[in-house]
Amino acid sequence: MDSNKPLQTTGTNLPALSPDLIVEARSVERLLIRAISPALARLTGTTPADARGLNIDRVFAGTIPPLAELAREVLERDEALTDIQVGFPGGIALTAEIAPGGLTDDFRGRIVVFSFREKTPPVVSLHGMRGTSPAIREVFRKIACYAPSDASVVITGETGTGKELTARALHQGSPRSHGPFVAVNCSAISDELLESELFGHEKGAFTGAVRTHRGRFERADGGTLFLDEIGEMPLHTQAKLLRVLEEKRIERVGGEQEREVDVRVVCATNVSLEQAVGQGRFRADLYHRLSVLRIHLPPLRERTEDLPLLVEHFLGSLNHKYGRRIERLTPEALALLQSYLWPGNIRELRNVLERVYIETQAEVIGARAFSEWIRERRDFSPGEWGPQTTMARKTSALAPPWPLHSERHLLTMTPPFIEVDLVPEKASRRSTRPADLDKGDIRNAYRAADGNLAAAARLLGVHRATLYRYLDKLGLKREDLESG
Repeated sequence: MDSNKPLQTTGTNLPALSPDLIVEARSVERLLIRAISPALARLTGTTPADARGLNIDRVFAGTIPPLAELAREVLERDEALTDIQVGFPGGIALTAEIAPGGLTDDFRGRIVVFSFREKTPPVVSLHGMRGTSPAIREVFRKIACYAPSDASVVITGETGTGKELTARALHQGSPRSHGPFVAVNCSAISDELLESELFGHEKGAFTGAVRTHRGRFERADGGTLFLDEIGEMPLHTQAKLLRVLEEKRIERVGGEQEREVDVRVVCATNVSLEQAVGQGRFRADLYHRLSVLRIHLPPLRERTEDLPLLVEHFLGSLNHKYGRRIERLTPEALALLQSYLWPGNIRELRNVLERVYIETQAEVIGARAFSEWIRERRDFSPGEWGPQTTMARKTSALAPPWPLHSERHLLTMTPPFIEVDLVPEKASRRSTRPADLDKGDIRNAYRAADGNLAAAARLLGVHRATLYRYLDKLGLKREDLESG
């Protein structure tokens, strides 16, 4: 794609500005594709002929922001939107210009015209976190907005997404940045010792208390206390934590004197606190006290456009750590990493890069350096996350229940120079592997993806265009998937 021109179309009846997408609005919900450029159609795994007449939501599921919402806004305001960054599944970001048109030639509906161009967004770096994706930009926006406040923050996200980095960024951007940042993992300390670790104890308070101990609240006085895995805190400790948050005073275990503390509390969890409250494992009053502000960190597989920046950052750190110089990864190696689903997220990426860095003597890391790692991951499935456990997992954890039985591999593409038998996804439109889906598979994937058809297609290991064909073939509509 040319970085300064919109994608070109081949339609003979399109306006002179060569738009990439023309949508006809028959109603608020019926936004039908009237014409689409071949290049834009390829991004969705379809063709102009197949896309014509379909609802825009059906073809462009998973864009951020949704194209249908942009079209409705243009129609409501009757004015153009310019320089709108749109993220597409697969880590592609384009800049859109959306303009209202007149009526169609049969006077049945209004027209909305989309033009796209490639535009590399500036890299945003915030306290060790880097990225250009819309998802991580929203995280950075919230950090900048929340940092000056003293309100409690709950950070959610899968393991390895950078929750502690986010907490440190909140601290460093706050008026408390001159004070201490103290972190404690609530799941790494036994129930018996957690209360002492948080609030301290006096000498002789219990067997083994041979000296006075200052707890984490006292050490964080004037700064920020980060409580990781807050959902694992036992109920009796939750009760004491709530009292400390309300009164801003602590009492050491075995002590008789209260001490005033000035601490901002930031928490993190990879499980649903709402579900924990419903199951009686987390106090509702403490939940409401802590979750004043929320930040959700996207998994790496949803921001693969940031992966080259993260690789560059980690290579720089490894060069400094080992006193060597590896310049970069080859394009093939980067493509390989971007085809992986990263269940361990950024932490897993860092560890994989360090492993390959140590094993590589050249100045450039190629795809072959990851061959052994690929063989290890080829048949790896992170737990029993099949359709039968979808609902149970969905209500207790933020991590999605993938892969389903029809998608058993975490690597979604295999470069031709690495001979391992993996299931392709990103190149699935070129694959000859037949899909075999039934109503049950589709319904389970749809529910597991919270109603997102693009995500459901990924869970099923097929392109979303293939999923749409099966919906038509089986006569399934959204209401059937939701109610079945």
